[in-house]
Amino acid sequence: MLTLYGIPNCDTMKKARVWLQEQQLDFQFHDYKKVGIAISTLQAWVDQVGWEVLINRRSTTWRKLPEADRETINEASAITLMQANPSLIKRPVLNTAGQLLVGFNPAEWQQQLTQ
Repeated sequence: MLTLYGIPNCDTMKKARVWLQEQQLDFQFHDYKKVGIAISTLQAWVDQVGWEVLINRRSTTWRKLPEADRETINEASAITLMQANPSLIKRPVLNTAGQLLVGFNPAEWQQQLTQ
């Protein structure tokens, strides 16, 4: 089973959900604004793809962080910030039971999910 992580009102999330439905792929949606995200999950993601890939530096949330936090960010502080502010996590994150796809790229998703 695929798990799609994100927030429901994000336009990119909406596109990803529609794409998964069009491909007739079953998935669970994890709204980390409502449900939250465990530090252990974030650590596993960071171990797999790196915190730099997960942080959405184009988000309003990122721009609102104090400059000192942005300039001194490292793995530990990134995990803490992402748990406290899930909007910092690049969307969507798709867990495909062993592989993590970060960001919506239909061509990449097609290649990875239809093998």
